[in-house]
Amino acid sequence: MKVLAVIPARAGSKGIPNKNIRIINGHPLIYYAIHNAQESGYITDIVVTTDSKAVGIIASQMGVRVHWRSEALCGDAVTLDAVVADAVPKNEQWDYIVTMQPTSPTLKYETLDRAIEYSVNQHLDTLISVINAPHLTWGIHNGMISPNYEKRLNRQYLPPCYYETGAFVISSASVVTPETRIGKTVGVFEIPENESQDVDNFDDLRSVEATLSSKTVAIYVNADNKHGFKRINHALELADEFFVKPDIYYDVNQTDSALFGDTTHRLFPIDGIEELLENCRERGYSVFINDIPETSSDYMSALRSALPNAKVVNFDDNGDGCKKADLVINAFDERSIFSNVLTGWQYYICSKTFLFYQPIMIKEHVEHIIIDFGESVSKDLADKILAIISKSEFASYKFTVIVGYTQQDEDKSLISKGFSNIEMVYDVDRIPEIMHDCDVAITTSELLGYDSAILGIPTIFISQLESQNSQVFVTNKNGFSRINQELPGEMIEENIKEYLFASKEKRQQIQNVMLQHDLRGGRKKVTSLLNNL
Repeated sequence: MKVLAVIPARAGSKGIPNKNIRIINGHPLIYYAIHNAQESGYITDIVVTTDSKAVGIIASQMGVRVHWRSEALCGDAVTLDAVVADAVPKNEQWDYIVTMQPTSPTLKYETLDRAIEYSVNQHLDTLISVINAPHLTWGIHNGMISPNYEKRLNRQYLPPCYYETGAFVISSASVVTPETRIGKTVGVFEIPENESQDVDNFDDLRSVEATLSSKTVAIYVNADNKHGFKRINHALELADEFFVKPDIYYDVNQTDSALFGDTTHRLFPIDGIEELLENCRERGYSVFINDIPETSSDYMSALRSALPNAKVVNFDDNGDGCKKADLVINAFDERSIFSNVLTGWQYYICSKTFLFYQPIMIKEHVEHIIIDFGESVSKDLADKILAIISKSEFASYKFTVIVGYTQQDEDKSLISKGFSNIEMVYDVDRIPEIMHDCDVAITTSELLGYDSAILGIPTIFISQLESQNSQVFVTNKNGFSRINQELPGEMIEENIKEYLFASKEKRQQIQNVMLQHDLRGGRKKVTSLLNNL
């Protein structure tokens, strides 16, 4: 079977000067049509019909025929039917003629081959590339504007409405004439929307550039059910920073799928590292993100072998494997032991919802205190704090205690004891709202310390983990009161009282210090780093 691809590419484009030879994602626009035709398993010959010397050079350098188009066939009113028919070699026999326009660079050759195969199997005279884009439309009927539909329906329930794209027209050679490429039996072939982009204006050009340069992204979040909820939230926040839908992997032996909530991101449960690596080999990601603690050198070597061309980025990684990543971002650490490791509060990715809240207003008196036990608080420390706030001298204050996702069945004794001023909260989606309503925060969580700084909440940070010793942002110099969990209960109580009884002026000074750091800008900084890999 002989299949000829005809690629029309004239010189004169008034909307976008030199459109067909503009460099898009490293290649001239016409390169993509020629490349797809060359990669096709069905197309046997390719001819570029043009009046442009530059287009002719590109086509010749790519090893395809060039047909020099006459001036009579270069006018704006000349149809493609005449141009294509003129370019078909007359001394050869063809089975199919495939028209491929250079202004459709996002088409993939695999899609093109499926369409050719479909056309042959269905014995069609003509097959046209389309997208299905049903909309509620209006038109002129009997001289009046009126709807083209009988009943208003949501888009997914509307009947198909096929729009032609410039990707391809597949015609039986017998129907191709200077007047038409359309035969008696006609079909349409629906292609994905991201492969249907036609370049007609500069906005299209920008969109095509973005599509062609887009990355394939995967995120591996290894979070156990006890301590991993905030890590999973971090991974989901990361996923939202890409203009593609990343594949998010998690190990079913460590992570319950319920921890991801109602996300519509693509989740891939795996049973161990070998299954993860196999998926990587099959999918060939361009960017792979490890949102896991302490990668090993062996794991990173295996990942590099599975994805030899990928950029690998690790978050919050202090393991031996971090030196094998292209980039490591540790927002909760200040120790940069390798040149590829960026550390510090500047790289903190806050929840999107915090960006909608301004810093809290410092009130005349403290009324509402938020307490966050985090997901790894010791029972001893939790008991100390709960014992303090349940004293009668604190009865006039409102306390909201945020209990970790996995602690919902614990620490409920205060409710049963009838302390109406103490509320236990397990709905983490409400944290920004609750924090914005409070006057003082007490936390064992580094993450909430960063969020407190975003909102300018005077905060007592109780350090309880050895790893927190390297955490130098949540410190006195940045406006926090940092104390150790080993302090006796009486001393912890004194620190709490100091904040609860502090004057408005004192708490305002604390807030001013905290707001000197632009933690809201961390998302933009990290996104820029990822996009420029």
